Amino acid sequence: MTRARSILIIEDDPDLGRLAALTLEDHGFEVILEHDGTRGCRRALQEDHDLVLVDLTLPGTDGLEICRRVRNSERYTPLLIVTARDGEADRVLGLELGADDYLTKPFSFRELAARVRAILRRVDVLRNGYEGSGPHRLRHGDLELDLQSRLVTLGGVRVDLTAKEFDLLVHFASHPQRVFRRGELVEAIWGPGYEGYEHTVNSHINRLRGKINRGGPRQRFIQTVWGVGYRFASESAP
Repeated sequence: MTRARSILIIEDDPDLGRLAALTLEDHGFEVILEHDGTRGCRRALQEDHDLVLVDLTLPGTDGLEICRRVRNSERYTPLLIVTARDGEADRVLGLELGADDYLTKPFSFRELAARVRAILRRVDVLRNGYEGSGPHRLRHGDLELDLQSRLVTLGGVRVDLTAKEFDLLVHFASHPQRVFRRGELVEAIWGPGYEGYEHTVNSHINRLRGKINRGGPRQRFIQTVWGVGYRFASESAP
């Protein structure tokens, strides 16, 4: 019998936390609810969860610090952050620290369940790619991706990527020379329900290029195919 996916919710609003937990339990998830940031962070680091949902404003350890600690741990755990509508700076920082997605308050619980399923689906796709017959590492020239640890190095030096940037790079590197339209990338990386997000692809690719090029040619790895989309230019490993 397949075990239920475990979701850890770290939310100091008791009503919101309870309703979120009930919603996810109705969708077949096993849910653990913590209202204190310090206790929640400890459980996120010491226990095995399939996803952690964390509010950015918490008593004790705040959500951004929880994101930082979870992402720096050896085990990769998907993170979904919750933030106030006016907390754009914190939301961006949370994504830069490695959160997989975010929700702004107030949100519908139907959307919450959809976001959780979408994150887990994307993680499963990536994991199935290397736990089966696929490789554990991808290498193109001096760019190397470790799919298990989600670590990227360029010339042996670590490149810090957000969760979405990493997923985007893996998707490109797994299909060298294939041209992807923006809509296809949204479907593969963000999942269903993100129609109209094509403009976010451009900003993610621009940031990703800046991180993996390090002063080299702007389109060394990810090339723009004008009027169509983007492709990954493969380089032979040295």
